[in-house]
Amino acid sequence: MAGTANVIEAEELRRTYAGGFEAVSGISFSVRRGELFALLGTNGAGKTSTVELLEGLAPPSGGSVRVLGHDPYTERAAVRPRTGVMLQEGGFPSELTVAETVRMWAGCTSGARAVDEALELVGLERRSDVRVKQLSGGEKRRLDLALALLSRPEVLFLDEPTTGLDAEGRRDTWELVRALRDGGTTVLLTTHYLEEAEALAERLAILHEGRIAASGRVDEVVAAQPSHIAFELPDGYHLGDLPPLDRLGVSSHETSGRTVRLRTTALQHAATGLLLWARDSGVELRGLDVRSASLEEAFLKIAQDQRGEMEAAR
Repeated sequence: MAGTANVIEAEELRRTYAGGFEAVSGISFSVRRGELFALLGTNGAGKTSTVELLEGLAPPSGGSVRVLGHDPYTERAAVRPRTGVMLQEGGFPSELTVAETVRMWAGCTSGARAVDEALELVGLERRSDVRVKQLSGGEKRRLDLALALLSRPEVLFLDEPTTGLDAEGRRDTWELVRALRDGGTTVLLTTHYLEEAEALAERLAILHEGRIAASGRVDEVVAAQPSHIAFELPDGYHLGDLPPLDRLGVSSHETSGRTVRLRTTALQHAATGLLLWARDSGVELRGLDVRSASLEEAFLKIAQDQRGEMEAAR
C-alpha cells in the first residue's frame, strides 16, 4: 500500500437500515495519502452513516469501501491498529483520572505513545490527575483526541473534533491537526463548523439526503458561488448612473435605501470597473465591502438547490 495514492476509497457506497431507509445512496469518493478531506452535510445527510462504514463499524449494504487497501469491516484486524478514531462522544469512566483513562486505553493499543506525550499533544498535561467527571466539555473533547492519537495512526477519523471548545482551544486543535497532516497522517474530518472545514481541508464532499451534492477542492467549490460587492450610492447618484451592470459581469443585484449589493462570478473585473468609475466620477463609495463567497454560502446554496430539485421531482 505504500505506493498507492489513495488510502480511502468508496465506490457506490450504500447503507440501508431496517425498515428500508437508505441513509447512504451510492456515493463515491477517495482520499489521498497525507490529505485532509472534509465530509460535510446537514443533520441527516448521511455523514455519520458513511464514516461508520469507513471505520469498519458496520458493513455496507452495497458498493465497496477500502481503507489502507483493506475492507475495514471484514479485515478489521489489518486496519484498526493503523487508524485513529475520534467519535462525537467518548463515554469515559467518570471516576478515572485523565492519566488513568489514557493509561487504560494505551494498554489496549499496540505501540502506544507515552501517557505524558499524548496529554501534552492536546494540552491536558496539567489536568492529568483530574477525574473525568470534573472535566469541561471542551477538555473531554481533547481527551477524545488524545486517545485517537495514541497509536500514531496513519489514518485519523475526526467526528466533530472541536465541539465544546472555546476559540483558543479550537485554534490549538487546528494547529495540531495541520501538524499531523504535514507529518503524513491522512485525516477525514466531519464538522458543522464550516469555517473549520474551510481552514483545514484541501478537498471536500457535501452530502445531502445520502448523496454527494458537490465535491472537489475547497476553493473550487467556493468559486462556483457568486462573490459580493456592497456600497452606498454617492449623494445625487442613482443605480442607472453606474456602468452597465452586465458589462461589469454582475449576475444579480438588490438595493436597500442607498445601499447597493451586487453579485458576480467575476469579482476582480466587477470591482475594478466600479472603482474606476468612482475615480473618474470623483466620488467615494462609502461602506465599500468586496468579498469572495465563503464555504458557508456555498454550502447553504447547494443545500437549498438540492432541496428545490428534490421537491420538484416529488
